Amino acid sequence: MSTLRSRVLGVCNQCLSVSPSRLITRAQSASAQPFVQADFLKGSPHRKHPGVTNLKVQRLPDELQRGALYIVKNAQINDLAERAQRLSNFLWSRKRKVEDAQLRAKAMALENTMRSALPEGEDGELEMRIRRRVLHDLKKTTYHWTPLRYDEELGVVYMASRLAGGYAAIRRAMHEIKKRDPSFLPHSLLDFGSGLGAVVWASHSVWADCLREMVCVDSSGAMNELADRLLRGGDEHGKAFIDNVYFRQFLPVSPKVQFDLVVGAHSLSELGSNKERQEATLTLWRKTGSYLVLVENGTKEGHSILMEARDTILKNQDKVVYDHRKPSVFAPCTHALPCPKMQSLSIPCNFVQTYHPLPLTKGQDTQQEKFSYLILSRMGPAGQGVEHPGAGAGAGAGAGAGAGAGALEWARLTAPVMRRPRRVHCQLCCSDGELRQPVITARLHGRDTYRCARSSDWGDRLPVTSAEDEDDIPFQSDQEPL
Repeated sequence: MSTLRSRVLGVCNQCLSVSPSRLITRAQSASAQPFVQADFLKGSPHRKHPGVTNLKVQRLPDELQRGALYIVKNAQINDLAERAQRLSNFLWSRKRKVEDAQLRAKAMALENTMRSALPEGEDGELEMRIRRRVLHDLKKTTYHWTPLRYDEELGVVYMASRLAGGYAAIRRAMHEIKKRDPSFLPHSLLDFGSGLGAVVWASHSVWADCLREMVCVDSSGAMNELADRLLRGGDEHGKAFIDNVYFRQFLPVSPKVQFDLVVGAHSLSELGSNKERQEATLTLWRKTGSYLVLVENGTKEGHSILMEARDTILKNQDKVVYDHRKPSVFAPCTHALPCPKMQSLSIPCNFVQTYHPLPLTKGQDTQQEKFSYLILSRMGPAGQGVEHPGAGAGAGAGAGAGAGAGALEWARLTAPVMRRPRRVHCQLCCSDGELRQPVITARLHGRDTYRCARSSDWGDRLPVTSAEDEDDIPFQSDQEPL
């Protein structure tokens, strides 16, 4: 009896030791559950809820891989694997060209610093010394950007280095459109900076039944020829596996010509100035009928280029407008505000896709492509859903599952999910433009949301419209439901 009394008194003393403010915080956290739609699962199991956009390990289509290996075998390039790795490292570390205005400002700052540090002397001699020092320091500290000129040999090295990874990233972005908007049936495709034609193969794997015209634009004639050979299995005289693919070196001139799907993969980063990138971005948007997809490396540079492109399109005011539908951010952002991950953590918002590389050697392991992407859509007159003019039967009936305004309120997982007993630690980019790190539990967020969180991963969306920070989650008992 005394033992039981001591246990009861011990529990009571623990309750009394909790501060009133902590009790209020717990009560508020328990009551502020992020409710979701009752039918958000739409009959799907939790592991396949509408927010899942991740793909399994990607492989190149068999015809594309056979054609690439055939070209590699006949090219007979020495040390191909080593050269491919060096090119991959170079492209990953590649930065934008420093703008002339930035270079002048940097030179003036260096000059002012040196004037205060150098001893006084003859004016002419001092000016020469300062000029030499400024030029020397600028050469040492400024990134030397040079345009890449692809010939046939470098194109083969690029194919060995980037074909499989680029295909995996593009395939992932297109899969999200297909899943969230199944009514979208594109008839036409424009690929800006098409390179090896990975966009054509990825789009064909998703919408093979409806695509009727695919235009590939690349300034390199050698890359266009190599992409055409890949379509023919490596033999320039063979039959193309995908029909109605047209290669051009310049974009269509008419501003009235639009394509249902416009893609620019690793192309904006190859332009030499901010002005060129802005002009290319606006041109691509004017030619977009439904969706614009941009993909870049998952680095700070790549992510910054995409954010600049997003702001350019959202803030643009054309004097002459041929398509009055407004742009809307479809993915991965859940808002049109500045990126909270870059602002608060100085980390680019990127994602990963596992893939099988081109089998140049035996026993190659799977690799991960880290990329950043941006998908913009054309909104209807009232901003409700996505319109697809001329994109197939039923396409103009509004957004598909998850493509409406309610879906944009879902949060995006921007880091790997940490699964723990009875709780899931997440990093979420929410629709209010805030980056939060909630702990999803069945008691606070509901069983369905909790099980969806356990089944989700980096890049997926969660049906959580508001989330508590990790510090506001009260202690969970061992009896909490799984």
